[in-house]
Amino acid sequence: MDTSKSARPIPNGMSEPADPEASAEPMIKRAASIEQHAVDAGEGLSKSVLVGPDDGAPNLAIRRFELEPGGSVPKHTNEVEHEQYVLEGQYIVGIDGEEHTVVAGDSLFIPAGTVHWYRNDGDDPGAFICAVPNGDDTIELLE
Repeated sequence: MDTSKSARPIPNGMSEPADPEASAEPMIKRAASIEQHAVDAGEGLSKSVLVGPDDGAPNLAIRRFELEPGGSVPKHTNEVEHEQYVLEGQYIVGIDGEEHTVVAGDSLFIPAGTVHWYRNDGDDPGAFICAVPNGDDTIELLE
C-alpha cells in the first residue's frame, strides 16, 4: 500500500486526497515562518498559506488574505468551494450579483463555480481566512 502523504492526480486535474489510512504528522507552523505574497489577480491583495499540502495536510488548505484600502479583486469563479472567516476590517464581497458588507466575525460560504469579487472602500485593511480543498483550482477572471 502506498503510504505517501501527497495527493494523487486524477484525470479531471483535481487531486484526490491522500490515503485517509496513511498517518499524517502533526505540525505547528510558527507565525514568523509564514510569508505573505502579492496575488496577481487582485489589486492590493496578498496571501499566505497557513497550512496546506506542503505541510502534510492531506485534504484542506487554510490561507490568510489581506485586502488593502482601495484594493479589489475582479469578478471571477473558482473550481473549488471557499469557506471564509473575516478576521479584521470591513470590505465588500460580491456574490452572484449582490454586494454584501462584511466585518470581523462574519463567515461566508462561496460554492464552487459561483461568481464573486472583493472591494475595500474603507481606510483600514481587511483580512480573512479562507479554507479550500487541496488540489488544482482554476480561477476564471470574468472582467
